[in-house]
Order: sequence, then C-alpha cells, then structure tokens
Amino acid sequence: MGGEAVSGAAQGAHELEGRRIAVVGLGKSGRGCLAALAGLGRVRLSAWDAAEDALGGLDAVPLDAAGHSEDPADLASRVLAWKPDVVIPAPAVPETGALFAAVEGAGVPLWSEIELAWRLRAVDGGEAAPWLCVTGTNGKTTTTGMAASILRAAGLGGLAVGNIGAPAVQAVTQTGPHAPRAFAVELSSFQLRTTHTVSPLASVCLNVADDHLEWHGSREAYWAAKARVYDRVRSARVYPVGDRQVARMVEGAPAGARTVGVTLGPPSAGQIGLVGDVVADRAYGAGRPDEAAELFTLQDLAHLAAGPGLPAHVVWDALAAAALARAAGAPPESVRRGLRDFAPGRHRIETVARVGGVAYVDDSKATNAHAARACLASLEEGTAVWIVGGLAKGARFDGLVEDVAGKLRGVVVIGVDQEPWRSALARAADVPAVYVDPRSGSVMAEAVAAARRMAEPGDTVLLAPACASMDQFASYAERGEAFAAAVRSLDG
Repeated sequence: MGGEAVSGAAQGAHELEGRRIAVVGLGKSGRGCLAALAGLGRVRLSAWDAAEDALGGLDAVPLDAAGHSEDPADLASRVLAWKPDVVIPAPAVPETGALFAAVEGAGVPLWSEIELAWRLRAVDGGEAAPWLCVTGTNGKTTTTGMAASILRAAGLGGLAVGNIGAPAVQAVTQTGPHAPRAFAVELSSFQLRTTHTVSPLASVCLNVADDHLEWHGSREAYWAAKARVYDRVRSARVYPVGDRQVARMVEGAPAGARTVGVTLGPPSAGQIGLVGDVVADRAYGAGRPDEAAELFTLQDLAHLAAGPGLPAHVVWDALAAAALARAAGAPPESVRRGLRDFAPGRHRIETVARVGGVAYVDDSKATNAHAARACLASLEEGTAVWIVGGLAKGARFDGLVEDVAGKLRGVVVIGVDQEPWRSALARAADVPAVYVDPRSGSVMAEAVAAARRMAEPGDTVLLAPACASMDQFASYAERGEAFAAAVRSLDG
C-alpha cells in the first residue's frame, strides 16, 4: 500500500506532454481538471461550456482556446474544430447528447475526471495509494464514507473522493507526509461511462435500479456503466449476495480477483455476514474454513438509526464498507472503531426535530425510488407522512407506492412532475394525498404544514422525494435545508 508518505511525480504526467486536451463543462470537476493539467506544463488546454459566464475566473489557466454555446451540437462542433487529442466531459454532459456522438464518431477518447485522476495519481516508491471504489443506485455516499472512516481508524489516512468532496484529481495528486495512503472513491454511472484504465484494489456495486435513464438512454446502458466498476480489480470484487443484477456484473468481469459476498444472513466461506447481531468475516484472514473473525455488531451502528429500527440498507452499506477496507488490510478492531466514528453526511436520514411527538426526517438525498423505499422500510406500518416529488427523470412510481403503501398515513407531493405520482397514488385509494401547487413561492413550507396536519404523535414526517431536485431547488442539499427551515418554523 505504499510507504508512509506519498511522494514523487504524478504517475502519468509524461504521457500527456504535448497533447491537446479539451475540458467541456466548467463546474467543480472541470475546473479541478484544468487546475491539475495547468500544473503539468507542455499540455495544450481548451475550456468549453454551454454558458458564457462559466468561462469566468480562468485567467490563471493557460488556455489555447475557450468557447461557449447553448446549442449542444454547435458546442460539440466547436470543441472538435480545435482538434483535441482527449475530451474530458463534465458529469452533466449526457451520453445521449451531441458531444458524445460527435467525439466518439471522430475517434477521440473521452475521459472522465476520474480517468484523469488515475493517470495523474502520485506515486511513492513505484506504488500509488490504492483505491477502493463504490458505485450503486443507492448507498454510495454512506458506504464510501464508512470505508474512509475505517481506513482512517486503521492509520491509512483514508479520504473519500470522487462523486463527493473535492475533485479526485486534486486529492490523489497530493504529496507529502500527510497525504492519504488509501482512497475510498464514490463513482457515479456518469463517471464510470468514460473511465477506462482505473485498476482498484477492491470494488463494489451495491445495487442497481432504474435511474438516470435519460442520461444513458436505456436501462442496459446504465447497467453497463455500473458494471465497469469491476473491470481491472486487483484484489476483491465485493457484491451483495442474492442480487442477480450485480452478480451478472461480477460473473462478466475479467478473471483475476477474488469475489467477496456480503449478506444479511450467516456467511458462507468467502463471505461476510450476520450471525445474530454480530458481523462475521469468513472471507479474509480467518484460520480454518469454518472459522470467522468478528468485525462489529449492530449496536456499533445504532447511532445511524433515524427511528426505532436500524434500516437494513445501513447494515448493507456497513457490510460493503467493511469488505472493501478488509481488502486494504484493515484489522477487525479498526472496522469496528471506524464504523462507530462514522457520521453520515447531511440530508441522509437526518432527524431535524421532533415537534408534538412527531419526528421530522430529512432524506433529501433519496433522489430515486430505490433510496426512498429503503428509508421507508425501517418505519412502522401506518406511521409515515411522506413528502415526495421533484424532477421525475422519466421514472414511474406505481411499483414504489404499491410496495410502501402499508407504511403510509399520508403523502404530500411537491415538484413539477406530479402526474406520475397522481397515477401511482390513485391505486392506493386509502392513502390521503395533498398536492402542493408547483407555482407556489413557498413550496416546502406548504408541504411541511400539510404533513403536520396529517401526522399523529409517534409518526415520522419523511422527506424522501424519490426525485431529483433541480425543478424547484438548486440541489438536494438546498431542498433539505428548505425542509429543515420549515420544520424549525413549526418548532418556533
């Protein structure tokens, strides 16, 4: 895993000398790429975006060219006219759009920021800090954070990067005595689609359910992007036992790494699972095949429960994080300490307040049906007042509503895409529903007020929208903050 400090040159800097690299989309990821590339010298750069004002603040970057266009086809044409050797698109640039078609049609490689980060990662004594990679429709951020916490407890200075935190291209090129010696890397399907040479120490796909189909164009393309997380794995491919969709990914991956299953039941050889409330490891380092190492207990996760029960998906995430960290050599005591120390990020099953005997829980990060279903599963029957809605991304919610109807006292629908919810809730005639006018200037305040009128003492008002936020909010974080502010106003 490298020496005590990461020092030395960026591993792939020499291969980029003299190359023409176009960065398209100038958000956090794009600007991180430009900053990293500008520091190399002898690389020719250009920067492009749909919006003219996005080009501001780039004076310190030596650019050969820069441009903007709101027309995707025109922007793609301008990028290609500059004759790039590599194009790095922002995650917001869709696979179904004009840029991908034009660039791939011209035979120009598309790299994600993650691909660039891997090529530029710092090296110590010929070896770079290992990566533990996490993808999935739901649970990526929690699992990545848990893995990083375990790595820190093991003395590896683990850092969570990728789809969360600072751009990976900045973090993995750090040098010096305090640079991390292992990384937990959260990867979206957007990033994986244009990632080609990353070779993680261990990887996991937590689950797969329909999401971002408008970005990828089909369920098959989304699945294929997620499956790339298992390519070129050096040590362990971690997978949830019983998930046939993920099992197909593991079965189709190149040979060379072991498979490690995680399960909520007793583990077989090569698996990590539950024996009572104890998590037992039969995959790494046990003596005889019938022996197991105790990693942690469910009580070590008790601080992550929003209600009376510990959500099953939190346990799944902890099992996956432990399996990844064990591949990096984390001992059992570090697994337990890291999970005890882990604090979830904002807007993920976060209890905002209790008002009049009702708990108000912010799970604004639940931007798809899979995530919302997982959170509702931990609540008692008939005790949830559910705030849903937003940008549906082409999804339908009939199956979700059917699955969780027994948990519901009522539903409050926000957002501009209300038709899929009206259709789904019409099938659950005994569940009251309130629809907030999307033209309202105080959407969340009205939603929380309506939820309060429905709720009874002992209930949970849950913001788990199952939709993206960009129709009415800048981000899921802003949506969660609006919910918290509305709840605090109830509390006075």
